[in-house]
Amino acid sequence: MIEDTRQYPFNEIESKWQEYWRQMRLFNVDTKEYKNKYYCLMMFPYPSAALHVGHGRNYIIGDAVARYKMMRGYDVLTPMGFDAFGLPAENAAIKSGVHPETSTLNNISTMRRQFSQWGVEYDWDREVVSCLPDYYKWTQWIFLKLYGKGLAYKKKAFVNWCPSCKTVLANEQVVDNACERCSTEVTQKDLEQWFFKITHYADRLLKDIGKLTEWPERVKTMQCNWIGKSEGVEIDFKIDGSSDTLKCFTTRIDTIFGATFIALAPEHPLVEKFVKGSKEEKAVAELVRKMRDESKIERSDANVEKEGAFTGKYVINPVNGKKVPIWVANYILMEYGTGAIMAVPAHDQRDFEFAKKYKLPIEVVIDDPKSPLKVEAMKEAYMGEGIMANSAQFNGLDSSVSITKIAEFFEEKGYGKRTTQYKLRDWLISRQRYWGAPIPIIYCNKCGVVPVPEKDLPVLLPKNVEFRPTGESPLKFSESFVNTKCPKCGGQATRETDTMDTFVDSSWYYLRYITPKLDQKPFDAELVNKWLPVDQYIGGVEHAILHLLYSRFITKFLKDIGCVGFDEPFKNLFTQGMITKNGIKMSKSKGNTVSPDDLIASYGADTVRLYTLFIGPPEKDAEWSDRGVEGAYRFLGRVWRLVEKGPGSRVSRPADIEGRDRQGPGKDKEDATLRRKIHSTIKKVTEDLDGGFHFNTAISAVMELVNETYDRLAQSTDGSSGGGAVAEAIETVVMLLSPFVPHIAEEMWQKLGKKNSIFRASWPPYDEKALAADVFTMVIQVNGRMRSKIDVPAGMKDDKIKEIALSDPKVQPFIKDKTVRQVVVVPKKLVNIVA
Repeated sequence: MIEDTRQYPFNEIESKWQEYWRQMRLFNVDTKEYKNKYYCLMMFPYPSAALHVGHGRNYIIGDAVARYKMMRGYDVLTPMGFDAFGLPAENAAIKSGVHPETSTLNNISTMRRQFSQWGVEYDWDREVVSCLPDYYKWTQWIFLKLYGKGLAYKKKAFVNWCPSCKTVLANEQVVDNACERCSTEVTQKDLEQWFFKITHYADRLLKDIGKLTEWPERVKTMQCNWIGKSEGVEIDFKIDGSSDTLKCFTTRIDTIFGATFIALAPEHPLVEKFVKGSKEEKAVAELVRKMRDESKIERSDANVEKEGAFTGKYVINPVNGKKVPIWVANYILMEYGTGAIMAVPAHDQRDFEFAKKYKLPIEVVIDDPKSPLKVEAMKEAYMGEGIMANSAQFNGLDSSVSITKIAEFFEEKGYGKRTTQYKLRDWLISRQRYWGAPIPIIYCNKCGVVPVPEKDLPVLLPKNVEFRPTGESPLKFSESFVNTKCPKCGGQATRETDTMDTFVDSSWYYLRYITPKLDQKPFDAELVNKWLPVDQYIGGVEHAILHLLYSRFITKFLKDIGCVGFDEPFKNLFTQGMITKNGIKMSKSKGNTVSPDDLIASYGADTVRLYTLFIGPPEKDAEWSDRGVEGAYRFLGRVWRLVEKGPGSRVSRPADIEGRDRQGPGKDKEDATLRRKIHSTIKKVTEDLDGGFHFNTAISAVMELVNETYDRLAQSTDGSSGGGAVAEAIETVVMLLSPFVPHIAEEMWQKLGKKNSIFRASWPPYDEKALAADVFTMVIQVNGRMRSKIDVPAGMKDDKIKEIALSDPKVQPFIKDKTVRQVVVVPKKLVNIVA
């Protein structure tokens, strides 16, 4: 049989099937009536620009999973919405010179069209758009609930400031000391800001990572490291000449006898008090000013040049009564511990470098048991374990043992207490930008800070505002927004003019999808508790800390106040790798994006989908190749022609095929071989999709089945199209490919005589008996080199296999006149002869 090279008419069929799915409401599910629920959710996108093929990986993966689960008998909930507030959308609007609302809604329309062109379908009746009042009303409601529990508060603090975006950033939004959005170097500002007290949940967020058994280890490790639990002792150092104390946290209480100075972060609130009116004030103030312009990442770098200034103040070391000077040091950060450390130069490298520079004492209190330490000979700090020295009653103890004993001693004497500290800091949610949900707080001269009553929500974002960033909130300049009445006393009052971080919007959207039109409450708790946690969440690993951590926090809070019955939002998490071009992430600024629109026009959506899934392991980054797209297109052409040329386009499954003898091999060896391939492919694809979304290897397996089916057709000597096994193979190929390439699969399914959508058909099971081979081909090796092959019936004894191998005509010349010392049979694979 000669294979032709005609391609399939994608431009005729794709729009037809997209409309068909919408008309039959394939992706719409009734959340009240279901038998076997499966909540499959893709992270919703920022509508800041048109999508490129790099974005498509997330959504194509999700669509393939949803279609596969439909065929496995699940009621699949797969909604979509848009993370429409925040810097990405606002910056896009500024760049295009239009209002953010106009720009955002236009981009949403573009993205919806692109989803449809990809054949990526959703239950659009459940769409949520975070910039619309019917959604952000409930974002504000969550703020009020947090505020009512003391978990939303305002304070003055040094914060990350992006000079380009002209707004503050949460710690999680600073990457390598740069703004995650625009890559501008971040500076520090001292501002009053709103925070969510996520630290209240630090221990639960860390401990409950153990529940996330179906999350990638990489993501769990990133969250563990970000939360950063440390166990140690909080010491109360008495300030010399004062009744006040200075709290320091240390994980190395065993070194307390070697503390020769205290180091404060430049941002520590006591710094200004210590030096006010003193001769040290000028030098300390200059250091503090300089440190405000340096990044925290630079300051915490182990190799940074150590800088400091003496405050003129001392504390008393409680264990020996010594006066210990208080310094301000650049390498101490307010974000860690209490912002104050006891510095032990002999046993901490940063302290050692600082002490050397400023000629401060160095005292050894843990000796190296292999080589006793001498301060004058030390070139670096000794940071290992050892034997306690110069430590009073603890001398001679192993340092690891002394940590517990000294901690107990401190608690007995009232010098301090054992405690746990976290690297995690409270979530800074204030933004000095226009395009965000207004913070529902009112300021009254008489009543103070007053939350907006729930009945007055939403606090609407005004539209007639100059939104270009100035460094101050644009809402400040809208009198109609700012001026209001106090809900308590009725007097004149003003509104909060900062808006909320967009990550607040995305921290709960997965709950809203269940009942998106509900206007009396954010969601129906009874239905939410039935459908959540989300069965499968799909998105980029770049959200491992920000979005995923915040969503876990908000879910735990909502459980605590009785709104939901679960404390983790996502059961299974899959994080796909990036698609790169020229070795770097696709980005408009880098000029390396690939438009899906052009590719779909040239090759069809199914080609783009197939190549996106076949490009490599989906959890790893992959390089885009135009030649690879062409290869995917050619393969779909082969499948199309196979269906057209194969036996009887009116084969019916299950009636025709299920009625045949499926319990054993076909009438001849070729049919049996092909049926083994059919069912091993079904098994392989099913396991790949159930066991980690290995789309690339699943598609590769189908490609092999297509090749073998063509081979079987070529072997037909009677002019037929190969008979029942070929018909089964073709139908199987169409079904196995359908989640990946749904348009062409639907069209081919129809050509095979089917009336309903292929996604209403059941996923094909594999037949264990068909997998059992009657005959195995075994390789014969002589002294490690292949010399022949033999076909061996299943069940043949090893002695008989050895006899056949030794008598094989192709083997005889290599063992003639030699002594056969050993014959090893590897079942079903090879016979190795040593001669």
